[in-house]
Amino acid sequence: MKREGQFKPGGAKLKKERLSTRQRQSRPLSGGYDPTRRSDQDFRCLHCKMEVSGNHHISGVRNRNHCPYCLYSRHVDSLTAGDRLAECKAEMKPIGLTLKQTRKKYGPSTGELMLVHVCQGCGKLSINRIAADDLTYKVLELLDGFDQLGEELLRRLQEDGIHMLQSSERWIVERQLGVTNRTS
Repeated sequence: MKREGQFKPGGAKLKKERLSTRQRQSRPLSGGYDPTRRSDQDFRCLHCKMEVSGNHHISGVRNRNHCPYCLYSRHVDSLTAGDRLAECKAEMKPIGLTLKQTRKKYGPSTGELMLVHVCQGCGKLSINRIAADDLTYKVLELLDGFDQLGEELLRRLQEDGIHMLQSSERWIVERQLGVTNRTS
């Protein structure tokens, strides 16, 4: 690469390329991460209409699939997370929380905290990771919704082996979210 002051063929000096302020601001920061750059994974929430960043540096997950503000999702994945092959494309309502089943060789396993969604179009149940930027109070509100789930939905959850967390298990959720109780 030639630098300013070097000669190009024909004897003329190269001039330094000057970048406008806009060009300098749009360049990615070191490491390739630019928090202002729109990703092809960004979307507008179908439910609350907020703009949602799909940038994994912000959300902490590779395949952003729900809104951090209202926790609603969209039925986009079919067979595996991130495949974006579902034909339904309907809203998926957050109905509760569960713990991902893990197998530990020693001691009890608590598992990763997960959101449970139900598709409002086709009824499919889906389990999704909590993202780093999800609103904590919205996640905690899901514990209170267990009593409103219908018998049919509870039966389907049980058939799929999904244990829904209840308000009595709030301490598990708070511990996983890093919530500290302040008592005076």
